[in-house]
Amino acid sequence: MKVPYSWLKQYVDLDCTPQELEEKLFGCGFEVEELIDLGGEISKVVVGVVTKCEPLEGTHLFVCQVDCGEEYGHGLQILTGAPNVYEGMHTPAALDGSTLPGGVKIKARPMRGLPSNGMLCSGEELGLNEDLYPGSEVYGLLDLPKDTVPGTPIQEVVGLNDYIFDISLTANRADCNSVLGIAREVAAVLGKPLKMPALDYTCSDYKHPDLDIQVGAYDLCPRYLGHYVRNVTTGTSPAWMRRNLALCGLRSISNLVDITNYVMLEIGQPMHAFDMDTLESCKIIVRQAQEGEKIVTLDEKEFTLSPANLVICDGNKPVALAGVMGGLNSEIKDTTTQLLFESAKFARDSIRKTARSLGQNTDASSHYEKGICEYTTELGMARALHLIQELGVGEITSSAFDCSGGAPRTGKAFTATFSGINKILGIDVPRETVLDILARLSFEVKAEGDTMEVVAPRWREDIEIGEPDLAEEVIREYGYQHIVPTFLPSAQVTTGGLNPDQQRRAKLKRTMCAQGYFEASTMAFYADSDLDALHIPADSPLRNVIRIINPISSNLTIMRPLLAPSMLNVVVNNLKKANNAGRIFELSNIYIPKELPVAQLPEERLHLGFAAFGQEEDFFRVKGDMEALGEAFGLTFQYDRASDVPFLHPGISAYLICGGEKVGWFGKLANDVTEELKLPKDSRAHQNIYLGELDFRALMAHAASCLKYCPVSEYACVRRDLALVADESVTCGQMVEAMKKACPSLGDVQLFDIYRGANLGEGKKSMAFNLRFMPCDHELAPEEVDRFIKKILGDLKHRLNVEIR
Repeated sequence: MKVPYSWLKQYVDLDCTPQELEEKLFGCGFEVEELIDLGGEISKVVVGVVTKCEPLEGTHLFVCQVDCGEEYGHGLQILTGAPNVYEGMHTPAALDGSTLPGGVKIKARPMRGLPSNGMLCSGEELGLNEDLYPGSEVYGLLDLPKDTVPGTPIQEVVGLNDYIFDISLTANRADCNSVLGIAREVAAVLGKPLKMPALDYTCSDYKHPDLDIQVGAYDLCPRYLGHYVRNVTTGTSPAWMRRNLALCGLRSISNLVDITNYVMLEIGQPMHAFDMDTLESCKIIVRQAQEGEKIVTLDEKEFTLSPANLVICDGNKPVALAGVMGGLNSEIKDTTTQLLFESAKFARDSIRKTARSLGQNTDASSHYEKGICEYTTELGMARALHLIQELGVGEITSSAFDCSGGAPRTGKAFTATFSGINKILGIDVPRETVLDILARLSFEVKAEGDTMEVVAPRWREDIEIGEPDLAEEVIREYGYQHIVPTFLPSAQVTTGGLNPDQQRRAKLKRTMCAQGYFEASTMAFYADSDLDALHIPADSPLRNVIRIINPISSNLTIMRPLLAPSMLNVVVNNLKKANNAGRIFELSNIYIPKELPVAQLPEERLHLGFAAFGQEEDFFRVKGDMEALGEAFGLTFQYDRASDVPFLHPGISAYLICGGEKVGWFGKLANDVTEELKLPKDSRAHQNIYLGELDFRALMAHAASCLKYCPVSEYACVRRDLALVADESVTCGQMVEAMKKACPSLGDVQLFDIYRGANLGEGKKSMAFNLRFMPCDHELAPEEVDRFIKKILGDLKHRLNVEIR
């Protein structure tokens, strides 16, 4: 929000420089993003008086003798081609070495063989327009008043010796979204009285016989004020109003329109005026739009509305999008003779949704989205009517309407204590200082002992929770530099470092990185379409999700119940950008509702999601990554087919089992899911995508609290190869599990070959394993190893009907 320094001075007697005021605003919680010096780019441009002016024969130029004062010289020769130059003219003179807006440098140089010691300037060359300084848009030189003194810096003459504060407001301080709102804060921090703008006006006895206003949606429009003004005369606004509007970035249109814009900037209340001559009915109704209803707004755009949009109607049709923009059918024109002023409070969520859904973001909607209080609504109407009377542009009648949903007309009241405020701040602010600060901020306080009965100003709707809010108000005025660092009551002095849970998380991330994975960080939201892309059934528990009431976009509407869609989206984005291979992981929360509809906070479960894609990736490589992860935490995984995961290939996927509990899954993305991703043709050869997800808490529940050192056996291990014939239904995992149960001395078991052929018989397959026997306290003799092999073969025959090939 832009606030001119000169405008602030109308409400507060400022005795500090703009730079000092900038620091004070920062100190009381208002971030000044930029302090703009209006004349900062201009240097060595002064008032010059043309004492002699002669045309240069054969050219369009004039040779002028210019008086620029004692400091710069009384008889400087400057050539100009401006057609409106004349002897005795007072005009801006840019001297040798001067600078104009945009960094333009002016140097003395000869023109047509004659020396020219600078340049005479137009208003446009000084960055002026008609609103900032009358006459600035005239073709030719800027004609200054005859009482201007030669040699005076031009900034002082045309009002460029001003500053603009570009202030970034936090969402809770909607009351400061105006010049008056900032002036309140400036007055408080400087300890100066606030001079309120004039609000008085006189009504005539006339009352419109047919005018009526009704509100049909008080939940969306808690307060609506209307006032009828007749005998209106449109014209040009006074220079002071046009200048203030221009300093804030608005162009003057007409006195009636300018008044509404001026009140919005000054008071913070968006205003609207309806041309009563164009309304079909004198009955104004505030209601929700009907489905399919249409309106053409002032910018000549047509919109189709729905009940989600609040409109102002003339009894038959919409004449304004409430809080956003007026309708073209009620626009103020030069022929307007009677109008209805509107000042209202609209629900900010309603205005925000309307503005976003229709793509109509206006200054008015921006104010309403931040919040307008009822006090501002009253103040805005009074100020607008005062300006109507002050400028003499209409007759204020007695036809006034105040439609209210019953909201309180007083500030919020609560009880607080001095000790409670000091406890929150951790320092002792003197009692009298607290009372003085609250008084300067317009809080009404009755203090007795340690207790205060406080009534907040009506415009401070952000005050909600008593002592914490009061503590914030006190310390931002008292000064944050007074805060002394202290320990919280429950604080402890520790040696620092990571706690056990943080250490496990860090170790998991290091292990994944060691396997070639890069850590990703994705949004905690996605859409139902992401679950659809993974073929998640409609009746799946994963469809019981937490929906965002006010989503950032249509692609971020639900809290994620699993990480797989997030990982897949990252893979797809990489493939579309020709990054055809990669490995990523993310350790983050998923969100499971405890009940539906959601009435309490969801359960947050920490999951490890990962993805590997590229021509080199295969099931066993990813399985090896998981074994490395388990080994880092002293875990051994068993595996089971994950044929019921809808988005994984049923034959190339597995559950990770630890201690009899499923702790995760991984596998290749199903072919039909991959085909639906619509990846570029040149990346189809690389569409080898593996996804996986583990429940971190379940995994860590099986991990040892600390790993113990196990010495390496001093005896050599013994290796044997076995080729075994089994039914097709027997899995590798079943056979490995049976072998390890049969022989405790068996260490690693590696599958290195699978063979199928007619010589094995129908429905049979051959699987070749490398077995490694680990001796503990003695060297294994060949006879002992043979007994192990015999025991293993016997158990395989008994349990799985497996025979040696």
